[in-house]
Amino acid sequence: MNRKGLPDKIKKREVVMKEKVPLIGLGTWELSGKSCISTVKMALELGYRHIDTALIYENHQDIAKAIHGINREELFITSKFFLDQKSAEESCNLALQELQLDYLDLFLIHWPDREKPMVKVLKEMEKLKKRGKVHHIGVSNFTIHHLQDAIDNDIQIDYNQVEFHPYLYQKELWQFCQNHQIGLIAYRPLGKGELIQEEIFKKIGDKYQKTPAQIILKWLMQKEIAVVVKGSSKQHLQENFHVFDFFLHPEDMKKINELNRNQRFCETDYSDFTY
Repeated sequence: MNRKGLPDKIKKREVVMKEKVPLIGLGTWELSGKSCISTVKMALELGYRHIDTALIYENHQDIAKAIHGINREELFITSKFFLDQKSAEESCNLALQELQLDYLDLFLIHWPDREKPMVKVLKEMEKLKKRGKVHHIGVSNFTIHHLQDAIDNDIQIDYNQVEFHPYLYQKELWQFCQNHQIGLIAYRPLGKGELIQEEIFKKIGDKYQKTPAQIILKWLMQKEIAVVVKGSSKQHLQENFHVFDFFLHPEDMKKINELNRNQRFCETDYSDFTY
């Protein structure tokens, strides 16, 4: 381990995308109490530095205990809030209080809401950024037309966190975000584990001596998409992190691109995004 707690073989520039969000982060949805604390601590020991949470997860205080004692500058903490909760500022203040932090690295609107004026909220978030309470602002589960609304109102969104994996290869959204300097972060990158059963990932994995999960994560990272992974075992957390020592051949990238079936694993009332 080097002085920053990252494995020596993993260079910082390989783990960080655009010198902002780490390419791989730990998702904490459904983690709470001792399980949350131990999992986050384990991930930190393995080199993870991006911790993804949300007000609705109700685990901020557990995460605060887990990250206590870690150099704040090494960490990248993301939290999210719903538009039907408190205002952006109130939500941010609550998150900071519960996490025992002075600022958030990334603050996201959790979901679009047809009943709420998103542009107004995003402008409130810009004020939080100017005041140093958050370093980057963003959204989650936003489609192109949601993003375009923000752009048309001169709002720079830093990141959009969406479900993204080979079964849900949102190519147009990916290209739009690249064209407008919006970083993409993928949640459920392994599709609840269903994707790793796909035979093609086993075949490609054999070629590189990597697991199916590592192949999928690398496919995303080579598209400059950061990933948020879940895992409670040291083996899985370690496996997910060891993806910086190889590159997928363009032919293999193309094969994976062709697996798209527009399949979502996150089923909600918002899944059709018709607003």
